[in-house]
Amino acid sequence: MVNDSWIYARRKTGTYPEHTSRGGKWLVFASGRSMPAIWKRVKAAVENGQLGELAKRNASSGHGVICVYTYDWKDHDDVMRIRSELRTIGIAKKIPYKTDENTERGIYRAGGSKRISAYCE
Repeated sequence: MVNDSWIYARRKTGTYPEHTSRGGKWLVFASGRSMPAIWKRVKAAVENGQLGELAKRNASSGHGVICVYTYDWKDHDDVMRIRSELRTIGIAKKIPYKTDENTERGIYRAGGSKRISAYCE
């Protein structure tokens, strides 16, 4: 699925808890050259039920971000399970986890905010 700004991947196999107001996402930053390969692995893992319900990437071809969503940032076991799966598909470097609440409040590192990550693994 694609809209003007984002390309989405949705789970096709198995079930996952419904997204809550405490949802969040792992942020995988990628260069234009590496984005297609990383996105291909993330998309397949989401669709095959290895990750959460949804992932998205920016639609532009340059540097960008892949967001891998979890339903509840306070469910530490699920958040870390998804992080472990991301390592399994080759995302080994440390990546931040940001709550949807911080996104909705407009808290971004680019805007000068500090300590926006709930986790960094």
